[in-house]
Amino acid sequence: MPTIDILGVPHAYELTSPSFQVSTPVLIFIHGWLLSRQYWLPLIEQLAPNYPCLIYDLRGFGDSQKVREALNLDIDWEISLQRAHSNLTNGSSPFGLGAYAQDLRILLQKFAIKRAWLIGHSLGGGIALWGADSCPETVQGVICLNSGGGIYLKEEFERFRLAGEQLIKRRPSWSSYMPLIDVLFSHLMMARPLEKRWGRQRILDLLKADPQAALGSLLDSTTETEVHLLPQIVSRLQQPVYFLAGDKDTVMEPKYVRYLASFHPLFEVQGNNVIELANCGHMSMVEQPEILGEKMLKILMSHS
Repeated sequence: MPTIDILGVPHAYELTSPSFQVSTPVLIFIHGWLLSRQYWLPLIEQLAPNYPCLIYDLRGFGDSQKVREALNLDIDWEISLQRAHSNLTNGSSPFGLGAYAQDLRILLQKFAIKRAWLIGHSLGGGIALWGADSCPETVQGVICLNSGGGIYLKEEFERFRLAGEQLIKRRPSWSSYMPLIDVLFSHLMMARPLEKRWGRQRILDLLKADPQAALGSLLDSTTETEVHLLPQIVSRLQQPVYFLAGDKDTVMEPKYVRYLASFHPLFEVQGNNVIELANCGHMSMVEQPEILGEKMLKILMSHS
């Protein structure tokens, strides 16, 4: 497994390397919260024959981990929660969208990538938008999957944060196998159940996630300030930005995807820059990789 150092953290990545012209953009894939680069593999099968593809694990997720001393998991969670809240209070979170966008900028520099399209899922969509804003000379366009927002609903976000914190706190119980738990995770957030291997992968990624990264990215990305900042970023992007939504997505409902998309010039120029996927939940890249690949190729080729 190759890694590349970004600010002292080894980042796991995979890069397809067929022969492409220099003018062909590299597709860079950014995963969502508590996930990893693995979920992009079915989609890359559809896109790699036409474009070089780079997938990597975000700092603190998947195999992009800093070496840490082993701690008691309960104590580790309590310490991480305290630090995450402290970072928010001090305005110095190292796991916010801006911090991850800085990692992405360094990644682009280290690979000497001159032209790129960013594809982000859920939380990764926000990172992609920040990345396009900070690297306009390199990023040619953005495709957000199951990613939207811009509306701050206080009680709803508080419930979401609490549920996320409890999921991370209780994750030690997943390490001792519970009957049918992989089946549960292969249904969770899906319009239709996936193969059990995806349920097992989600459990593995939950267990691998560094608690500080998991809690920090959850808390930072759901503050009122951060939520209201996304529409401002989208409105000033000059690159094409597209949003693909699952019509059965209960995590990021299509109405919230459309709201964020409406701040981009393409929403008015083309009538719409949102594509809705029928019978699709929150994990479009593994639920409908073939359909998604076709739609993405159409977008990319329209801007080549």
